[in-house]
Amino acid sequence: MLEACNNRYHLFTEWQFDAPLDLVWDAIFHAEAWPDWWKGAESVVTLERGDADGLGARQRYIWKGVLPYRLMFVTCVTRVEPLLLLEGRVEGDLEGKGCWRFLRGQGRTTVRYEWQVRTTKLWMIVLAPLAKPIFRWNHDAVMRAGGVGLARHLAARLA
Repeated sequence: MLEACNNRYHLFTEWQFDAPLDLVWDAIFHAEAWPDWWKGAESVVTLERGDADGLGARQRYIWKGVLPYRLMFVTCVTRVEPLLLLEGRVEGDLEGKGCWRFLRGQGRTTVRYEWQVRTTKLWMIVLAPLAKPIFRWNHDAVMRAGGVGLARHLAARLA
């Protein structure tokens, strides 16, 4: 019997940019453009636009990290506080929620991402007792690529 928590992940990422908050927010908020600057984001397709602030928006993502597999999931934006917070739930190869937080101070914009998900692919669940550290490493590599790509996209320095 597999241990129930083997397929659960609680991941954190923090980026700091020498860039204005509104530009960083805009780049994260408009996820359809992520494949242009974020290595690993293979596809982002908007399924529903949501309201004027983006609440209720649904998007399908396909990600490819360093390891030879892809993840596909659909997000639904559940909370928007412009320039402060963007939160959503996710369903598909991953299920759970993610939250982007934005802060401005000391001449920098800080972005914090928290990801609380579980894998649903059977092979990932079966391999998790041994491969969980590798899956985390793969996630971290994708997120590092996102920070580097966003800095380049904004012509800003990643601190």
